[in-house]
Amino acid sequence: MNQWLDDLRTATAFLTRLPMPHPDGARTESFARAQRLFPLVGAAIGAAIGLFCLLLRAIGVPDLAAAALALGGGALLTGALHEDGLADVADGFGGGRDVATKLEIMRDSRLGTYGALALVVSFAAKLAALAAIPNGLVVQSLIAAHALGRGVLPWIAISQPYARKDGLAANAGRPDGTIAVVAAGIALLIAILALPFSSALLGAIAAAVSALVMALVAKRQIGGQTGDVLGGAEQVAETTILVLLAARLG
Repeated sequence: MNQWLDDLRTATAFLTRLPMPHPDGARTESFARAQRLFPLVGAAIGAAIGLFCLLLRAIGVPDLAAAALALGGGALLTGALHEDGLADVADGFGGGRDVATKLEIMRDSRLGTYGALALVVSFAAKLAALAAIPNGLVVQSLIAAHALGRGVLPWIAISQPYARKDGLAANAGRPDGTIAVVAAGIALLIAILALPFSSALLGAIAAAVSALVMALVAKRQIGGQTGDVLGGAEQVAETTILVLLAARLG
């Protein structure tokens, strides 16, 4: 039980800006193991964003504005961790001529044209989707999308080699197959509890396909995965799930 609590604290500290102390003696393998609880922390993030959105709607804020403010609040909560990864991936893959240049661009903290466009498209899609989802399903949809979007990350981590020997992904350590299965199982269970079964299954399929596409593109572009690739994959999955749920439930 202590190990699970340590993993929860580690995952929370990494995925959010909440002041969560790391467990004593935390090591690389501890962080790799903590990835099994990424979906649980993701579900909590989604719930916070959804409740904030509903509060704004309840006091008369228009749906589109409420969605924008809620998504902005979510970015503050997470430190825009995954959004930063999406932007870096878009800049690197779009602007680099070879693998070395792509990796160099991805490490550059400056935002380029491709990254800006990726963020605009992703934010606009999530904004429109969230505004279209009715009040009774806003929180549930966000819980499922954030859980499933993070539940596929360990699978990418174990299925793809490191594109560079240093960096966030390499330093974080590689989870094993059991961790990936547990993370996927927790994410699927959360989605099933939050949504009608057919919608939960659709979201899970969307997350899996998004992860597969991102993994294949990353392998082709830079030879494997980095922390930015994992962040970008979460954003692609989350956005895809919300758009599909809005089309189905809105």
